[in-house]
Amino acid sequence: MKDLVIICSGGFGREVLALVQDINSVRQEWNVIGFYNTDVSQSKVPSDVAGIIILSKMQFERLSPNTYLTIASGFPKVKAEIAKELSSYNFPTLIHPSIIKSSRVTISNIGCIVTAGNIITTDVILEDFVTLNLACTVGHDCRISKYSVISPGVNISGNVAIGRGCNIGTGASIIPGKSLGEWVTVGAGAVVSKDLEAGTTAVGVPAKPISKLELIPDFD
Repeated sequence: MKDLVIICSGGFGREVLALVQDINSVRQEWNVIGFYNTDVSQSKVPSDVAGIIILSKMQFERLSPNTYLTIASGFPKVKAEIAKELSSYNFPTLIHPSIIKSSRVTISNIGCIVTAGNIITTDVILEDFVTLNLACTVGHDCRISKYSVISPGVNISGNVAIGRGCNIGTGASIIPGKSLGEWVTVGAGAVVSKDLEAGTTAVGVPAKPISKLELIPDFD
């Protein structure tokens, strides 16, 4: 079994732990040796979460360079920052055994997290560090770019292009053929019926822009 540390010990960190345990129930692959929070300034940090220890900075720095890391953050920018900070480590892709996908789906082997209940049809590409949370559907010919986070219950129709670092809220829908620029945020339950420019936050049915980033994050 390969040693794995889960970066970020919050709610999604516990969900990722459950995902790993489900993977191990099918094939013994991962030995979770601890959680680690990169923000070590937090006070009153517990000693463990769900029975798994939280590593101190000293313990983390003593890890073997062969240890694998997974980033359990629901925020694309945080994920990108951690991936950059800890780039010397290996980040495996974790896929729940229950997902349904065709053989014509390409999921990067770097840092993706695909949780239970997802349905991915055909000719779909997930780039590095993409998160697909619970029970999403992804239609044909979609591309989801690096660091993007797709929250639970999102429906992405065919021929949709989602740019780098997008954050799609719970229960949102994107109709066929639409494009989202980099670092777009879509509110929970929104319906995206028009293309969205980079850095836009859009909410509502149909989704309407309410703000735009002055500076687009710059991550490779």
